[in-house]
Formats: sequence, structure tokens, C-alpha cells
Amino acid sequence: MTWIKSIKAIQVLDSRGLPTISCKVSLGCGVQASAMVPSGASTGTKEALELRDGDELYMGKGVDKAVANINDIIAPLLINLDPRDQKLIDQKLVNLDGTSDKSSLGANAILAVSLAVSHAAAKNKKIPLHTHFADIYKDITGHQVSPNLPMPMLNILNGGEHADNNIDIQEFMIIPKRASDMKEAMRWSSEIYWNLKSILKSEKLSTAVGDEGGFAPNLQSNEDAIKLILRAIEDSKLIPGKDVFIALDCAASEFFKDGQYLLSGEGRSLNSESFADYLEHLVDTYPIISIEDGMDENDYNGWKILTEKIGHKCQLVGDDLFVTNKVIFKNGIDEGLANSILIKFNQIGSITETVETIHLANSNNYKSIISHRSGETEDTTIADLAVGLGAGKSKLALPVDLIGLQNITGFYGLKRRI
Repeated sequence: MTWIKSIKAIQVLDSRGLPTISCKVSLGCGVQASAMVPSGASTGTKEALELRDGDELYMGKGVDKAVANINDIIAPLLINLDPRDQKLIDQKLVNLDGTSDKSSLGANAILAVSLAVSHAAAKNKKIPLHTHFADIYKDITGHQVSPNLPMPMLNILNGGEHADNNIDIQEFMIIPKRASDMKEAMRWSSEIYWNLKSILKSEKLSTAVGDEGGFAPNLQSNEDAIKLILRAIEDSKLIPGKDVFIALDCAASEFFKDGQYLLSGEGRSLNSESFADYLEHLVDTYPIISIEDGMDENDYNGWKILTEKIGHKCQLVGDDLFVTNKVIFKNGIDEGLANSILIKFNQIGSITETVETIHLANSNNYKSIISHRSGETEDTTIADLAVGLGAGKSKLALPVDLIGLQNITGFYGLKRRI
């Protein structure tokens, strides 16, 4: 009775009030499971295509075409297949689409089905989803991984494409590195977040929030944002650079124009080497241990310069640079670009391809960070993926995305010194 009986998709709304896909898989044994697909605002040009309707409804952002592709084209192909064979199902989806960027069916359509199938299989096996992801990793790669709670990276101040302010760097995150366990890490992070709000109010700065729940004030410089966060850490009776560290997502592709990095909030224009020097100064001055997308996705020379300058003392994460694509990622590894990769399964479109990319990172001493998107849903699959595949870190938005990790910690008893 372990076979797919039906697949049904509908259009739902994400955290920004924009359409996305919810997909439900029903098995012959009566098991049912659903999954929803996230969406990003700051996206790499090489990401798999998120199929949108492009008509007058929802400002062109509707997903009725992608939903129809699931219900009318994908579902008949997968009926009677075993949901526990994730690799086979994902390969059939990729073959059915037939394009390199999933532009025929839409990466959002393919991923919705891929995720829902994994949920149904886990329920059928009567095991936690994170354990099922570990099984999938072994089935696909032949290697075993141990489930592990990741170190959270929590976004508390927004700029760039995630906020309507004058801050150029897109995300300022905290890493509660010295917390004894996940419970303490969450308490520290919450206290820092609310102390930051109090500081902003005392400075008569906006406490409005950006796309990912971080505060979005207008400031004179990126360094001012860092200094505010350091004050919030200290007001939480914690020590910056000992208890809690800082991570940045520059999203540099968003302000790279005609070969220059335009820091409009600071009135500066820098070439690749000068911008690498700018980031090196931040790392040497403040307790910053991770920088994501420090260079434009196509500025390979800039990435080489940045990696040579600070790759030995800072985690350099490729997001737009690698887009969770194992072919693009392999080229970056060969060129010596960055030392870590951000994993967003909607950039590539299936669980199998996501697992293969993580395995490539593991095999080449690159770190993997499982990430949310700015357009999220109540679906907490990324928490199970981060835990099940033993990812070292997980990038989250404080108000929403910790729910999944809290559930895993509470219900399944996973606990370790993070």
C-alpha cells in the first residue's frame, strides 16, 4: 500500500502576501502529507525558474500555471510510484521538465511535489522527517550523516532588497556561538532582538521591520548598523566576540553596477579590490565571522581577491554565486571561490539535487548553511533538512523560522552543545 494515490496542488499566500504553491500527496495506505514552497526577493540570475503567471492578477505573481502543471501533468506521471524512492521521483520530475533551469514546469511546481513526497514517505515510515532526510542522503550518496542541531544565524537588521531604507548590506545577523544549547541560543537571540528595538527607540530611529523581520532603520553607514547590534548584545549582558558573533549578507550583486560596488547609503563607489578591503576592515574591526555574497555573482576575480584576503579568518558564503547548483558549485570549487555554500532548495528545485549539492560541499571541505527565503510559509521543512543532513549552520529569520527547530528540539529530544 506504499504507493502514491493522488497529488493535488493549490495556490496559497506566503509571508509577503504573494502567491505560492501548497501540494498534498496521498498514499494508498491513507497517509497524507503537504508541503509549501518559499520564494525569494533577492535572487541570483542563475537560479532555477520560479514559474509565475504574468497576468493582471496578483501583479503578475500568481502561480496558477505552476499549480496546473502539478495537477494535470506531474500527478499522472507519479501515480503508483513508491514515495520512499526520492531519487527516482525527482529524476522523473527533472526529465519531464526537460530544461536546465526548470522553466517548462517551473522549479516551484517541481519542488512542491518533491517536498510533499518526502513528507508523505516519512509519515509512512513513521519516522521524523529529519531522520528520513538522513536516509535519503545515504540512499543518494552512499554516505551516512548524523542528525545534528545546527548553529542558528538569526537575521535581526535588514537593508538592501529586504528593506525600504538606506542601508546597502542586506542582512545583519547574530550567531549565539557560546550558548550551551538551543534553548539558550533562542533566549539570547530573542533578548538581543528586543534590546535592539529599545535602542532604536531611544535613538528615535524606526522600529519598522523589513521582509525578514529584522529592523530597518535609516542609518549613516553599514558600520552604524553593526555598532547598534553590538550595543544590543552588551545590553543583553553578553560579550560580543565571545558569546555572540555577527554575520553579514552583503547581497553584493544588488549594488554592483558597471564594475563598481555602489554603496549609495555611504556615497561611495569601490572596485573589487577596494570593496574586498572594505570587508576586510569590517572583519578586523568587529566580531564578524561570516560574510555571504561578499562579491557580485559574476565577479569571479573579486571573489578570488576576497577569498585570498579573508577566507582564512572568515566564513565566505556563496549564495547567488552558487545557487545550490552542483555544476556551478563545482566550477567555483575548482576556482577556489569562497569556502561555504548557502543551500536554498527552491534555487535548484528538488530534494535530490539539494542533497547532491550538500554532498559535494562535504566532499570538498566546504561548509553548508541551510537557508530560509524572504517569502516564507508556515512550512518548516528547512529545519528538518538542516538537522537531518547535519548542516553546521542554519540561516533563519528570528520571528518565524525558529519554530521548526524548536519543534525538533522539543519533540525529538535532539540537544547538543552548539
